[in-house]
Amino acid sequence: MTEVFDNQTTTQTPADVSHTDTDVHLTQTLHASPLEANLEPDIEHAVVEDDPRVWSNTRKNVILFIISGASVIVGLSTNIQNPADAQIEQQLHATPGQISLTLSLFVLIQGNFAVIWSAISEIKGRKLVYLLSLALFTLGSVVVAVSKTIGLMIGMQVIQGAGSSAVFAIGAATLADIYEPHQRGSMMGVYYSAPLLGPSLGPIIGGVLTQTLSWRAVFWFLVIWGGVIFSAFLFLFHDTFRKERSSAYQNVLKRHAREHKLTQAVRGEEKPVSEKKISEEGGEEQPTPKDVEAQQVVVPEAAIKAVKLSLADVNPFPPYMRILNRRNNVAILIPSGLLLAFNFSLTYTCARTLAVYYNYDALKTGFVLFSYGIGGMIGSILGGRWSDRTLARLKAANGGVSFPEMRLESTKIAMWWLPPSAIGYAWVCQERVHISTICGMLFFAGFFSIWIYASTLAYIVDANTGQSSSALATNSSFRSACAFIAGEIAVPLQDAMGDGGLYTLWAAVMLLAELMILLVLYKGKQWREASIAKEKERSG
Repeated sequence: MTEVFDNQTTTQTPADVSHTDTDVHLTQTLHASPLEANLEPDIEHAVVEDDPRVWSNTRKNVILFIISGASVIVGLSTNIQNPADAQIEQQLHATPGQISLTLSLFVLIQGNFAVIWSAISEIKGRKLVYLLSLALFTLGSVVVAVSKTIGLMIGMQVIQGAGSSAVFAIGAATLADIYEPHQRGSMMGVYYSAPLLGPSLGPIIGGVLTQTLSWRAVFWFLVIWGGVIFSAFLFLFHDTFRKERSSAYQNVLKRHAREHKLTQAVRGEEKPVSEKKISEEGGEEQPTPKDVEAQQVVVPEAAIKAVKLSLADVNPFPPYMRILNRRNNVAILIPSGLLLAFNFSLTYTCARTLAVYYNYDALKTGFVLFSYGIGGMIGSILGGRWSDRTLARLKAANGGVSFPEMRLESTKIAMWWLPPSAIGYAWVCQERVHISTICGMLFFAGFFSIWIYASTLAYIVDANTGQSSSALATNSSFRSACAFIAGEIAVPLQDAMGDGGLYTLWAAVMLLAELMILLVLYKGKQWREASIAKEKERSG
């Protein structure tokens, strides 16, 4: 019999079936016989009160709808402001550098603060984190909407970024709480499609609001959206987190069990003859933690219920370092970050070019940037499907055996076209050609860059089995750091080199990113397997 949990396939004998057909509660494992205690508990199906997995489909769909609506904020917040930048610069007497700082700081905080929300959710649950973060985002949006100075606006957009980042951290975890592993693929597809609406609809919404009302209406729109989602979480969302299914809780519980066992042994309450150590003089030595490690764990029920997590127990930084200790991860995280930096620079500087050289108002700018968003959405959908087809084809050709690097083969078709698209955009902007040509180049730049990114993101997950959430969080940090740098240097480089020089340079950077992806395609398997072997040696 074969069962699949979280993309891991386990072949079981009939004798094993009885163990997996019955949910294993951690308390039962702790009090089990030594033979049963050696079995790893199925954390996915630990017995819990009010199990989210058995909720009705209607209740689950409501949760899916709410967190998808929250994830739209992520895409909207970084794109809805672009058409309003010229008006903000004029009314707040800001410099182009200050305007770029509002955007780049937002992205930097949004990408890195997610790790804090993730840690808190492992202690206090999902619902509280959603409510706190959305309240923070909405409050920041209110203050930005009434700001009279660019300094206040920059500070409050940092608050906005911190608030909007929670959905990055725990949206997918919420779906994992309520859906079985074999259901998660399609549900994740629905969830991850929502943020892609931001780059498509954000510029148009921002353009309409800025043109008909003012730039402040853009942020009042975010206030309303944040308030609606906050209310949905408050009244319709039921917390899906159960600590018994948390690996952090399980690790803390195991540590408490070992400490309790050592204490019993030292006090002489539990000292089986087989586990005693005899000194050379014939006397008994005091047992060490290693001596009692293999003994049966017996922890009082009250002690189990009293176990509480702290921030130290869910420290996210050691997993970050484990991700970065693998060469294949570093080699793929860098091009992933460069791809976002290119897209971030493109949308920001394009809005500036249209305002300065084409005299476009916010509404027209929004419709031009819409072409980029559409290209990105189509590239994401088609690129993801092509990636799956390529992986299936190579797996079949390899005798039914696959490995993560196979997926990167699908990026080759887009690699031929991304640098030429960047160069094409560079010089149609530089020569101030008809706007339809600029729209075409924006479409292709978004299409091919997101096509490649879809496969690199899937590779990051596939190559880090058992620690995919840490890998995605590390990827988010890399991407936000690269976007921050790109936002800070975009205006000076655009002023010094023009669009032609700037995006010819970006074409060269994209070529470098593609070469790094190819390096992972051909060398990543060797690097990854060597890293895994070293990790096993250290743990052994």
